[in-house]
Amino acid sequence: MGTTHEPLLEDRIEVGAPVSRVWELVGDVCRMPEWSPQVMSTRLRAGHDRCRLGAEFTSRNHEGELEWNTHGQITRYDPEHAIAFRIAENWVVWSFLLAPTDDGTVLTHRRETPDGLSDISIEFTDAFMGGQASFTETLRAGMRQTLERIKATAEA
Repeated sequence: MGTTHEPLLEDRIEVGAPVSRVWELVGDVCRMPEWSPQVMSTRLRAGHDRCRLGAEFTSRNHEGELEWNTHGQITRYDPEHAIAFRIAENWVVWSFLLAPTDDGTVLTHRRETPDGLSDISIEFTDAFMGGQASFTETLRAGMRQTLERIKATAEA
């Protein structure tokens, strides 16, 4: 078991659709279950009626038979440019960055740990997810799948 993690995971994909179309898909955290293989459901928390800076949400996640909830808050909301959210339980910041190209959009998906990982997250990952290195590979594969699903929908 190791507690080291990669502070930045990043992947990107070229999407043959305009930024406005890609933003429709990624600018709403409640659509994450459509893209992410780990997210089963996402809902805005009471008192939050739409996605915007500061909005809070709860997600139900799974990996194999294991299921758990996380609580997020949107920390960046720049329509047609970027959305980012921080997960309370593990301190991770997830984001999507959009950049226009001649043929569409470059969509970048990032997972950052500017404050490190919480002790509970490290213990959970080591105990139930095969350790940091194994879980990092699961995350990388999930990020790629997320990007490919968004691309397929945007281009449909």
